[in-house]
Amino acid sequence: MQRARVLLLNAALGPLDYRVPAGMAVESGSVVVAPLGPRQLLGVVWEPERMPSDAEVGDNRLRPLLATADVPPLATALRRLVEWTADYYLAPPASVLRMCLASTSALEGARTVTEYRATGIEPPRMTEARARALASIGERQGLIRELATIAEVSDAVVRGLVKAGAIAAVEVDIDSPFPQPDPGFAPPALSEEQRVAAESLAHDVATHAFHPTLLDGVTGSGKTEVYFEAIAEALRQDRQCLVLLPEIALTEPFLQRFAARFG
Repeated sequence: MQRARVLLLNAALGPLDYRVPAGMAVESGSVVVAPLGPRQLLGVVWEPERMPSDAEVGDNRLRPLLATADVPPLATALRRLVEWTADYYLAPPASVLRMCLASTSALEGARTVTEYRATGIEPPRMTEARARALASIGERQGLIRELATIAEVSDAVVRGLVKAGAIAAVEVDIDSPFPQPDPGFAPPALSEEQRVAAESLAHDVATHAFHPTLLDGVTGSGKTEVYFEAIAEALRQDRQCLVLLPEIALTEPFLQRFAARFG
């Protein structure tokens, strides 16, 4: 009989041991469904020596795992990061693991959202607002709220165009990868001070040497545009960037500016 140590996505629990049924193949990092009382919880198989259990039970008392999720195992480097983060911040490992693996997303199919785009059909009743909306939307596709914002009309105008057949619904897979940002899409016209700061940040990115940098400027002085040039340099080198925003309300404006800069 094979047993597996599983870290469940429940911060109140430590790692638990389960029996691996015959015919089920698991390895360290495998995402599994495990029973806990009457419930079924998602968890990840962990190396026993790296995740000691407070109370090991005998083989005859182990409950069997129910299933494995059809997703790749969590990479070794990611599991080590979970351990380090939990230790550094004195947090339960399960809480850190939850940030790496949503409790249900690993078991769900592709998620979709309904977006809308113009059909080319002219509505029977063409008002000024409808005409302006269709002209502004063009070949764009998006949520009703997004299209209304682009066209600078109310949601009701866009919904009216949907009802008239001028705009049709399209089901979109929201788990599909985002398009690759283009660092050369729309470079901004920077002032001399902004250009000096942007070149300094881009140079730091190009050297691949970490050190903190403080960019000082009043609100509206163009700090975000300068940061974008550092991001552009990283993208040119086929590297990744992580941008942290201090307030969730800033997310939508930031994404709009990001799209305007990188396509």
